[in-house]
Amino acid sequence: MFNQINLAEIDRDGAVGEAREIALQDTRLDFFKKGAVGAGALAGGSVLLGALAPGAMAAGAPPRKAFGKGDIGILNYALTLEYLEAAFYNQATDNLTGKLDARTEAFLKVVTRDENAHVKALRKALGRKAAKSPKFDFKTAVTDPATFKATAEVLENTGVSAYLGQAGNIKNVKVLAAAGSIVTIEARHAAVINDINGNAITPDGPFDKALSARKVLAAVKKTGFIVG
Repeated sequence: MFNQINLAEIDRDGAVGEAREIALQDTRLDFFKKGAVGAGALAGGSVLLGALAPGAMAAGAPPRKAFGKGDIGILNYALTLEYLEAAFYNQATDNLTGKLDARTEAFLKVVTRDENAHVKALRKALGRKAAKSPKFDFKTAVTDPATFKATAEVLENTGVSAYLGQAGNIKNVKVLAAAGSIVTIEARHAAVINDINGNAITPDGPFDKALSARKVLAAVKKTGFIVG
């Protein structure tokens, strides 16, 4: 198991006034922490990460200051994206259960569970610093099966790129490990929905494309899904 994350230690600028803890399940990142890379290399491993994944370091600055400082801001940025995904799948579950093919129905059930778990985990980690959920209107994306599947593919692939885009900005190794334990699940979601839709399982080839927070937030704004 990962050691519990103490957010009083995460924010080196002193933005967090009290400790909040969260226990996250062990992932393959633990191998790197214990093995050749080591925790120290993960904490300051921007050069190494760039060498392993050429697109990972090209995503630019952390999310805007409105999300908070340092790693707190990155976690709130992630939480906002998870709010969107959880709300999308919750509404799709309400509207489309029993109206999808068996494989998409199974995908919807699992991904709904996972995205709500991500929201719960990030909110618990952030405590009083957690951003509030926006209000959403997904229109026909949560009522029409074809639109749902197309939208789910975009959301899942964008989520992977968004997490990857912040990897080089995370300062605390425990936050990096926690984010890694989420992004691997998002990548599996993306692969399944890509395959359901008859598209490439790995659309960016052997290396995923990192996206900056600015580009991700601009893309989300253009969808019109956030209404308040």
